[in-house]
Amino acid sequence: QGQLVESGGGLVQPGGSLRLSCAASGFTFRHSHMGWARQAPGKQRESVATITGIGSTNYADSAKGRFTISRDNAKNTVYLQMNNLRPEDTGVYSCTAIGRGLWGQGTQVTVSS
Repeated sequence: QGQLVESGGGLVQPGGSLRLSCAASGFTFRHSHMGWARQAPGKQRESVATITGIGSTNYADSAKGRFTISRDNAKNTVYLQMNNLRPEDTGVYSCTAIGRGLWGQGTQVTVSS
């Protein structure tokens, strides 16, 4: 069935950086398209970034130039490096195995001074 476990969230000041990790298990990770999404308070969940099995990436306009999604197929892990964070980046960040209907439990990111 598969499992995704996120880590790396926290409280950071505006302009700061965080690196989120998502450890995958129970499915063929290297063949899977993966993604990060976030849900801000009172808003719908939105895609932030995606990465294919061969490393092609796509970003939401709000993430372009600040966020980088990457993966390590040897470690079954997908990452989201977030730089120059803004208060509007606050939310619960979840990773997903696209097309498998699989989501992690999420990790909270709060950007505040």
